[in-house]
Amino acid sequence: MSLELSDDELLRYSRQILLPQIDIAGQLKLKHSRALIVGLGGLGSPVALYLAAAGVGELHLADFDTVDLSNLQRQIIHDASQIGVSKVDSALSRLTVLNPQIKLLAHRTALDEDSLAAAVNAVDLVLDCSDNFTTREAVNAACVAAGKPLVSGAAIRLQGQLAVFDPRNNLSPCYHCLFGHGDDSQLTCSEAGVVGPLVGLVGSLQALEALKLLAVFGEPMVGRLLLIDALDSRFRELRIKRDPACSVCGGRP
Repeated sequence: MSLELSDDELLRYSRQILLPQIDIAGQLKLKHSRALIVGLGGLGSPVALYLAAAGVGELHLADFDTVDLSNLQRQIIHDASQIGVSKVDSALSRLTVLNPQIKLLAHRTALDEDSLAAAVNAVDLVLDCSDNFTTREAVNAACVAAGKPLVSGAAIRLQGQLAVFDPRNNLSPCYHCLFGHGDDSQLTCSEAGVVGPLVGLVGSLQALEALKLLAVFGEPMVGRLLLIDALDSRFRELRIKRDPACSVCGGRP
């Protein structure tokens, strides 16, 4: 494991190294970090692009879907030449060109309980960019079990939301504390629609929260839920508390 940045890395990341909150020490933390991105659609696209560009050393990409023409309105990591191609392979080709210095690992099939647990245990942080409640619940449970921070984003129609759940923090709620009564009967983007820049905004904020956690700077959104109203360009923040009776994280100390 290299304890230094090469001349090429110093130049590539120079603009964020200039920030005293990151500096060379923070950039080295990013270089030696591993992140799992679950879903390479509207949210996962900006997440993957920004984390790769920022120099997160190892990105694990998980998605079992293929690129469709209807995706291209918002899933900016893909393009028309990739229609019909696995979203993971499409993302791999784009990210390899964007930053050949990082390592990319692929999960092309749906993750079951065992493979999801292994994938979460192999990284330092997880970003949930999926679009259904069942996957979000499964990812949350795996993160709680492994003690790994989870950056969760969602967007539909003209509303978005963002939160960070960190089981390393005894006061942090988990996804189930907040949304434990949800279900998969809720509408998806394919049924209700979504505007492209909104998922770009939420995904970019997810990437920012991930960088803060990995490079250890700023105040991550633990215990806070950000609500975004794109129609009127308004942001609202709610404080959220851990549920001591939560069936997922309630057994934590």
